[in-house]
Amino acid sequence: MTLFAPQPRRRPRSRTLGWAFVIGAVVLGLLASVLPSPYLIEVPGPVYNTIGTQEQGTGKDAEKVKLMQIDGHPTYPTAGALDMLTVGIQGDATNRPSWTSVIRALFTRSEAVIPAEAIYPTGTTTDQVNQQDQADMQQSQQSAVAAALIQQGFDLPTELEVGTVQKGSAADGVIEKGDVVRSFDGTSLTTNADATSLRELVAKHGTSSPAKVVIERDGAEKTVELTPRDQQGTPLIGVGVTEHYDFPFTVSIKLQDVGGPSAGMMFALGIIDEITPGKLNGGKHVAGTGTISADGEVGAIGGIRQKLYGAKDAGATVFLAPADNCDEVVGHVPDGLDVYKVATLDQAVTDLQTIGSGKSTAKLARCTS
Repeated sequence: MTLFAPQPRRRPRSRTLGWAFVIGAVVLGLLASVLPSPYLIEVPGPVYNTIGTQEQGTGKDAEKVKLMQIDGHPTYPTAGALDMLTVGIQGDATNRPSWTSVIRALFTRSEAVIPAEAIYPTGTTTDQVNQQDQADMQQSQQSAVAAALIQQGFDLPTELEVGTVQKGSAADGVIEKGDVVRSFDGTSLTTNADATSLRELVAKHGTSSPAKVVIERDGAEKTVELTPRDQQGTPLIGVGVTEHYDFPFTVSIKLQDVGGPSAGMMFALGIIDEITPGKLNGGKHVAGTGTISADGEVGAIGGIRQKLYGAKDAGATVFLAPADNCDEVVGHVPDGLDVYKVATLDQAVTDLQTIGSGKSTAKLARCTS
């Protein structure tokens, strides 16, 4: 007969807490691996040699196509590479990286974590962003051709084509998409004109009287009248115009599945290398990035760190970076890559000639200085 039942053995509190911690960590780990984050991850993307070729097509139909094709002007042999860089994005408007991927990216030098809103604002779809990127790339290519030819001394007449007409604006019902604006109040807009010139003319005219606008529609010129309207203190007619150039020869850029404006400078350098004797880069492997305007200004871009690592992995030893991106470059330059800052196309050409000639680069501006 048992008078006292044995007391149950208690599990040490420390062991219980330990198991709770382990189980909690496992659960959190599982959740982190599947739960989407509000972030996107930037990674180094494909690299394209602007004076080289790109493989297009698939399977038996795949072929290497020269990235830039020039017709109507002599071309000269090139060597080495003038690489344009891209940034890959992990995630899109509806599919986001997991928290595990985000945490891993935070500790990877060649990757960066950015808010999804930076690329996909609320209400924006992936298709809309892709379409805008393609439009930016097309405009970038045209600006690159213009910048290269102007740098080489060509005189390029321009025209302003209407791309959008704001509903309810002064131009609504008067000017149509596709019209070419030839003059405003007697001032010609056909030679080295730009959207800023038109805005300045509209602002000067004011909102008190009608303005005479000469447009070309379906090959015929006509004069229309409209009165600019005040919008937040600024006289506007309500059109968005795109600058088009009358190029003396044809430059076709055969680049697929790449968007955005950041390849402009490298396209311009590639064109200059193709249409001038000698090898602009001296046969060296050069990479770079930066937007370009028709007057040769090099602008800042996003994803500079990822592009540095993409250039290094592709074999580049020299990198041309926009001067306005230099603060982001310092401290993130891969070993073996010399980074020089440029603010204009003229400077980029001069720097390349110095680098390619083998002369001292001591006087060139480095991003790491």
